[in-house]
Amino acid sequence: MTYPDRDGVNLRLVWPQWQGGGTSSVRELAAEFPFHIARRGYAVGSAVLEAVLPPHDGPTVTVPVTMSDDGVAERDGVEAKAVILGQLARALEVIREHDPARITTLGGECSVSVAPFSHLARRYGEDLAIIWIDSHPDIGTPHSRYRGYHAMAVAALAGHGDPDVLRLLPATISPGRVALTGLHAWTDDDFPNVARWGIQSFSPGELRQSTRPLLDWVSATGCSRAAIHFDVDTIDSNEIVLGLGAEPGGLTSAQARRIVTDIDRATDVVGLTIAEFIPRQVMHLQQILNGFPLI
Repeated sequence: MTYPDRDGVNLRLVWPQWQGGGTSSVRELAAEFPFHIARRGYAVGSAVLEAVLPPHDGPTVTVPVTMSDDGVAERDGVEAKAVILGQLARALEVIREHDPARITTLGGECSVSVAPFSHLARRYGEDLAIIWIDSHPDIGTPHSRYRGYHAMAVAALAGHGDPDVLRLLPATISPGRVALTGLHAWTDDDFPNVARWGIQSFSPGELRQSTRPLLDWVSATGCSRAAIHFDVDTIDSNEIVLGLGAEPGGLTSAQARRIVTDIDRATDVVGLTIAEFIPRQVMHLQQILNGFPLI
């Protein structure tokens, strides 16, 4: 199979957004850190990812993200709505300047996929499928009990998000072309949305031995291109804890690698996001070094 845009711009987008992480989750799941440090852990994770990944063959741009607490108040059922809208607009501006054929995004919490995947949905239309590899479905809305925007990312991409967010997006994607992959941590708010919107989901158990069920789904969509969102909390916390909370029963690292490799072989992967990495050892070192002279 040939892909006409294979030689287009490949943008690496570093987006250390932390404001979308729900404060209740941060307080509960990273209680070993002072809250002002814990909630910015997603930004530290972005910096670590940029440091450890191979050099990028193409432009690399960092989305400006404020580290202050300005604009973090809840509004219209969304925490930090004011700052999220501003940073979303800046990310979309960066993307428009480069008009990339493919985008690698280093985050940050899960909502960093919204801007790049929306751009790719506009560019490729019905030829794009989204593989959302995550323990959680991220299909909350401003009407859900949980107010953290990172849990609303898939809903926004599927056209069910906050109206002010949706007005900024260049495109949304049909829920029928979204597969929640490795999903096993639900809330009561999530079930009605999945059923009503027609989103496909695959539990870790369905993909333990083979990626075939997911590949069959991709084939049925008719899409030749895919955007992959990889939330590191998908990895079974009994193997390693990479995200904010420990989520046992997820995919193993080997299974996650196999799934991504199989999708890459079956489609043209035009988008990849790595999100929600909380580098606890690095953050502990931050605390040790705090107040050292000459720093």
